[in-house]
Amino acid sequence: MGHRAFKDRLYSEFATIAKALANPHRLELLDLLAQGARSVEDLAREADLTLANASAHLQVLRRARLVEREKRGLNVVYRLADPAVFTLWRTLRDVGTARLAEIDRLVATYISERQSLEAIDRDELQRRLVAGSVQVIDVRPALEYRQGHIAGARSIPVTELARRLAELPRDREIVAYCRGPYCVYADEAVSLLRRHGFRARRLRDGFPEWRAAGYPVEVSGETPARGRHRPTPRT
Repeated sequence: MGHRAFKDRLYSEFATIAKALANPHRLELLDLLAQGARSVEDLAREADLTLANASAHLQVLRRARLVEREKRGLNVVYRLADPAVFTLWRTLRDVGTARLAEIDRLVATYISERQSLEAIDRDELQRRLVAGSVQVIDVRPALEYRQGHIAGARSIPVTELARRLAELPRDREIVAYCRGPYCVYADEAVSLLRRHGFRARRLRDGFPEWRAAGYPVEVSGETPARGRHRPTPRT
């Protein structure tokens, strides 16, 4: 194989991944899978896709080796193939946020209330968790909480929050988090909490970023463990 043929083949293989990412539905599916493994049915429902369309998109991601699947009884369950896949998606998301003005306009239009909702970053939240001065709530669906959550967080899905306010302390600040920087569940939760007199803030990003940064996580009653694949942060 000559030099030119080698380069053409090499970049063609890299382009396989780029082509797999070049679809908004497939990016959303990767974002959902960053929370944990999900069945095709769950993914289709969350992404508002037909089962056939969700399955087709997942097959493209699988051919690009970005996701893996397994049979669990009658269900087919997908997961990210490697933590590096989340890093790839996060890098794409962050570059888009920095370079595309339309993203800022969309956020300002759709999440207009966010400017008034003070955010807390991961470092500060970890310090306050260690000090015991904050109550953290995970407002994602309960399935995602069970698959992994910030150590010490309570599961109160945003759809249940209004009827479970009595479970929350009023002598500590509440920090709500969800799937990532563009997930609105935490914004909705903080707005609701403030309307009812709670001191509340949202985590600036979400659980996948917390886990990727190496902070303590739990999986449905397991002993807290540091997030994997990254060095433990200083607190």
